[in-house]
Amino acid sequence: MQNFKIRNSLLVSLFLLVSYPVFSAGKTKVAIVDRPNTKTVNSNYIQNREPLLPRHFIKLPVGDVKPHGWLLRFLELQKNGLNGRLGEISAWLDKENNAWLGTGTDYGWEEVPYWLKGYGNMAYILEDEKMISEVKVWLEAVFKSQRADGYFGPYIEKKGKPDLWGNMIMLWCLQSYYEYSGDERVIGLMTGYFRWQLALPEEMFLKDYWENSRGGDNLLSIYWLYNITGDKFLLELAEKTNRNTANWRQRSSLPNWHNVNIAQCFRAPATYYMLSKDSADLMATYNVHHLIRNTFGQVPGGMFGADENARMGYIDPRQGTETCGFVEQMASDEILLQMTGDPFWAEHCEEVAFNSYPAAVMPDFKSLRYITSPNQAVSDSKNHHPGIDNRGPFLAMNPFSSRCCQHNHGQGWPYFIEHLIMATSDNGIAAAIYGACEATVKVANGKTVEIIEDTNYPFEESIRFRLKTSGKVTFPLYLRVPSWTRDASVSVNGKTIDGKLTNGKYVCVEREWQSGDVVELNVPMELSQSVWHANQDSRSINYGPLTFSLKIKEIYKEASSVETAIGDSKWQKNADPGQWPSYEIYPGSDWNYALVMDDSVPLEKTFEVVKTAWPSDNFPFTVDSAPIEIKAKGKKVTGWKIDQYGLTGELPIKENRKFEAGTEEITLIPMGAARLRISAFPVYSDNFTE
Repeated sequence: MQNFKIRNSLLVSLFLLVSYPVFSAGKTKVAIVDRPNTKTVNSNYIQNREPLLPRHFIKLPVGDVKPHGWLLRFLELQKNGLNGRLGEISAWLDKENNAWLGTGTDYGWEEVPYWLKGYGNMAYILEDEKMISEVKVWLEAVFKSQRADGYFGPYIEKKGKPDLWGNMIMLWCLQSYYEYSGDERVIGLMTGYFRWQLALPEEMFLKDYWENSRGGDNLLSIYWLYNITGDKFLLELAEKTNRNTANWRQRSSLPNWHNVNIAQCFRAPATYYMLSKDSADLMATYNVHHLIRNTFGQVPGGMFGADENARMGYIDPRQGTETCGFVEQMASDEILLQMTGDPFWAEHCEEVAFNSYPAAVMPDFKSLRYITSPNQAVSDSKNHHPGIDNRGPFLAMNPFSSRCCQHNHGQGWPYFIEHLIMATSDNGIAAAIYGACEATVKVANGKTVEIIEDTNYPFEESIRFRLKTSGKVTFPLYLRVPSWTRDASVSVNGKTIDGKLTNGKYVCVEREWQSGDVVELNVPMELSQSVWHANQDSRSINYGPLTFSLKIKEIYKEASSVETAIGDSKWQKNADPGQWPSYEIYPGSDWNYALVMDDSVPLEKTFEVVKTAWPSDNFPFTVDSAPIEIKAKGKKVTGWKIDQYGLTGELPIKENRKFEAGTEEITLIPMGAARLRISAFPVYSDNFTE
């Protein structure tokens, strides 16, 4: 009944194309497959070179996928909000005395490249020339900074050893820029830099805490360059990077328990698997994912309780995750989806993107909070230590809600958008993560196809794809069939294709396509529940990929962004904090409800799904704009209240719960729309015995 499943047949089927019976409708062939075919090499896009294993999905160059619908609205808000305007207020992005620009000695060690990787990709996707010009200011300085020995950027030394973490992030910025521009200086810079890394003595390589934990990011950049140049020294550097990266292969422990490290670094063994071909490396990544969730992730929303660090005794759904953790987990899911083809990673990415990440920022995207939790009935600027690991105002919506998240959050939606439509090794097109968009893709014989995806998913069951081509062309189109749906169907040009689709697989539709063809995937959504046994048998209610929270009246109290900022905040000297207010959010209605339900009664008879009008502003992630609600019955739990740390009280012990008299009608809304939320509920049943 929990949402985490380990596939026993994983090693058998993960990199094999397993086909199920093919059924046809005229000239259209339809097959159900575990993974796209990797036996052929894509003739249009750069694929993994030997000896690397082939990827099942190939990300298109940045800018080739354009968002529509609510995803476009999110990106517009981000552009006009904190990420798009951070250069106006962040001291780390001040162009005076900036080490990354070569104008001084102050440096945003990770802050500059963190910001640039989200800002730059957003600029390329939106084709915003002013933003692209701003990106080039920073990247031109990076090119200019390269030394004769190959090192680039400000030289940061810790305990006599170079700290390479900031450079790892900047490499990703350079890779995106190369995809967009084709600027060969990127290849020259990275080649020289990686030769410098190879020459660096091992006792000086990746020894600091952050770079040691996150060496897998360096490995991904090495692969990226190798796939372009084929330089054999890069494989030697890949081995060296793996040897000197923290050990994320432990069976029942981790090298450290920092939430962002876990979300970002657990993919490192699977990344090395591309070279090693050792199934133990692949399984290590799956093991870490499940280990952290079995222990600290018995909560809805796809994440785990690690408000700075995961700690024994702090597993309740009132424990949260950094905003950095959300976006890094989404990035890991997207990378692992490419490498493994496993639809599990697509579904997990959606789970975090739809349920956890949206509520971490204000609706106008001008401030965010450091910690967001599945159960969070207050969002203030107080210090909640030791209920929260760190000391500070980590729950308020503040434009300076920590140096890391302030700069790093911007990657979430651009990277998500880039993975909506991908290419496959057999010169086809794939949609594994769903969202309204349009993409330009080269397919068989180098022909270009424009594919337009029209949907309000995850608030809608229908996902429509319309093709534009200059002539007839044959290629396969892969669509993920979610594991949570039943009786999914696919139609071509209005004609439903006979044959049963299999959950958790891909439906492959192959035919001679022509302009105007329409494919529609229908994924019926139904109610389901997750039971969190480690957390008092609490329940979460789901509808399709959405998890629901109690609808709490949110009272926003404006606060000073200077007085409520985290201690390491630093404004530019000419910034006006008054133009960037913070907000505390308090409940204007009761939140201490248990769900009234009985497991012997079908969920459809206990809960009522109500669909409302689509919001006129195309933004469905607020209390008032959510287009789906669930009507339920609730009963207040006596004594469940804000605790001594100022946090939402831990879930009442199930054997000792007391309830107030009377039952009330309550409303649930999508978890991502609830900035105050109860998403893991105690349960009251008529046959409950006190």
